[in-house]
Amino acid sequence: MDVNMSFSQDMDDEYEKLIRRMNPPRVVIDNDSCKNATVIRVDSANEYGILLEVVQILTDLNLTITKAYISSDGGWFMDVFNVTDQDGNKVTDEAVLDYIQKSLGPEACFSTSVRSVGVIPSTDSTVIELTGCDRPGLLSELTAVLTHLNCSVLNAEVWTHNIRAAAVMQVTDDSTGCAISDPERLSRIKSLLRNVLKGSNTPREAKTVVSHGEVHTDRRLHQMMFEDRDYEQRVVDDESSIQDERQRPDVCVDNWLDKDYSVVTVRCKDRPKLLFDTVCTLTDMQYVVFHGSVDTEGTEAYQEYYVRHIDGSPVKSEAEKQRVIQCLEAAIKRRVSEGLKLELCTTDRVGLLSNVTRIFRENSLTVTRAEVKTKGGKALNTFYVSDASGYSIDAKTIDSIRQTIGQTILKVKNNPEEQQQRQKPPSQESPTRFLFGGLFKSKSFVNFGLVRSYS
Repeated sequence: MDVNMSFSQDMDDEYEKLIRRMNPPRVVIDNDSCKNATVIRVDSANEYGILLEVVQILTDLNLTITKAYISSDGGWFMDVFNVTDQDGNKVTDEAVLDYIQKSLGPEACFSTSVRSVGVIPSTDSTVIELTGCDRPGLLSELTAVLTHLNCSVLNAEVWTHNIRAAAVMQVTDDSTGCAISDPERLSRIKSLLRNVLKGSNTPREAKTVVSHGEVHTDRRLHQMMFEDRDYEQRVVDDESSIQDERQRPDVCVDNWLDKDYSVVTVRCKDRPKLLFDTVCTLTDMQYVVFHGSVDTEGTEAYQEYYVRHIDGSPVKSEAEKQRVIQCLEAAIKRRVSEGLKLELCTTDRVGLLSNVTRIFRENSLTVTRAEVKTKGGKALNTFYVSDASGYSIDAKTIDSIRQTIGQTILKVKNNPEEQQQRQKPPSQESPTRFLFGGLFKSKSFVNFGLVRSYS
């Protein structure tokens, strides 16, 4: 039985390779047709997950996708993306443009692991994945354990949402600077970290996974929090409930019975990597995006997807509909940077992360999100912190922390008053609602009048 399944899988792989050879991907990068964005068009044979891989490559390059037009009905994938750099300008860096061509063009292979700048190569380090119940001081406790066990944190990303926490950490041995390979030591690291994660009384299990394979951090964090069911509703007090409702994305799911599609629309505040977060979640839930449109208007983002489950069916029940809505809302809110943004830049040293997070904890600050990077011997860390009691952060507290850590080392990137600002509710009508009503009469994006023909 296993032999037959393996043979069948090998045949499928060979067939996919043949299709790619007969229909190699084509990438056209145009800096002329659009006034304020670079237009990237990708044509290739259609494969499950290809949309996510393309979006992942673009977002890993820190490009902002301002518009997108997606079509992958049948055996062909044809997408158009309007992108800008982090400063809102067209992409003109030849190295970046060349990378896009190589990553998305004929040299790319979407059915296997796509080489991406967001993927952590861990041959010289150990990757630790953690999920558990969030609480004030959790990151401080975890990093203190790692320091005690002679582990250095090279890179890490920490997300919190709905009282759950997830982290992907890349660590090395203090003495050798290499990956930790001793099974007994790895077992002890897992055990002690799991004990820290179990510190709160919670019925949900804490998880610790150690590996040496490649991992795409953002994708893994979404998968880990999805598996941890952070999208499930929880009971909150009235004030928290009102604040959460104000910040809640507007997600709708309707069935278009004539075409056997479910139409998923998202309206929320725009931010970097929003498209990746929604496409990643739909893919992990095993939905296929056949058509879609993405647009931004000021600070608001509008997304519309025509999807079916991988089994070919639209959303079948009210329970499934609500689960899709909840999961997309969670995916959008996980990366929302709540709290005061602090940036730390200094020479890296053993125990630095543990010391900094301990100082936060001693000043009653909790870390809601963190990005830890080490480059060229420098620690480049970003923390989003809030008051552990739920109050606004006192400016005197921040001044005291900066004096302890170093005024030039730790910088404040937004004002405490900004935490009190509330998002305006998005407009009720999406300009892209049922934009694709006439799509099925056409074979090309040229009919939209939005992009020019490249043929």
